[in-house]
Amino acid sequence: MTTFAAVLAAQLRTEPGRPLVTFYDDATGERTELSVTTYANWVAKAASLLVEELDLERGDTLRVDLPAHWLGPVFLGAAWTAGLVVVDDEDPDAVVCGPESLAHWAGRADDLVVLACSLRPMGVRFAEDVPAGVHDVGIEVWSQPDSFIPWDPSQPADDATRLGGVTLTQAELWEAAADGTLVTVGGRRLSVANPASPPGIATFAEPLARSGSVVLVVHAERERLEATYAAERATARFPAW
Repeated sequence: MTTFAAVLAAQLRTEPGRPLVTFYDDATGERTELSVTTYANWVAKAASLLVEELDLERGDTLRVDLPAHWLGPVFLGAAWTAGLVVVDDEDPDAVVCGPESLAHWAGRADDLVVLACSLRPMGVRFAEDVPAGVHDVGIEVWSQPDSFIPWDPSQPADDATRLGGVTLTQAELWEAAADGTLVTVGGRRLSVANPASPPGIATFAEPLARSGSVVLVVHAERERLEATYAAERATARFPAW
């Protein structure tokens, strides 16, 4: 029986400097890499924003409506740290979105918490002001602390995800990740799947649980994927090709 917080804490104790999430956007040339420690700092900042600033509570729901991007795993981790349930429905308590879905969610900012990520390098703010009622993550996250200790921590029996009609508790999610087959222990998996989507969550959860890492690549042709696979010394692909 375990939780995201316990899994991450174990990795921080053993390999804090290990690369965990490496992100390539071939359309912009961006390469962002988060070590276990850097990832944990981002998770703490995002969790503090969700809980301390926006008043979300354990058991509330969060939709991570982002494309494949390194901020997806950050907000997944923030949700599970805070005891939130990651969902894919249209009526969450809060949503974190990107530029493409901002217009859709901005109109509901009076009814639910709407956070928006510019998806620009380094997680900076939008170039222009976001609509009224929307929280620009690139502005509000930076003032949050690098450490977050929830006053009501998540428990193994708490729901972690409700996606595609399937509910998994924290214990079920992380036990499945520890026993998964997408990456070997200590392996490095190159993925083109959105880690915030139902089929993609395992591409992040398994490397974290199995002391591995994920290389997330977007907007790349087959030749570039192969070159990145070799350069990053990946050991597996998702999906396989």
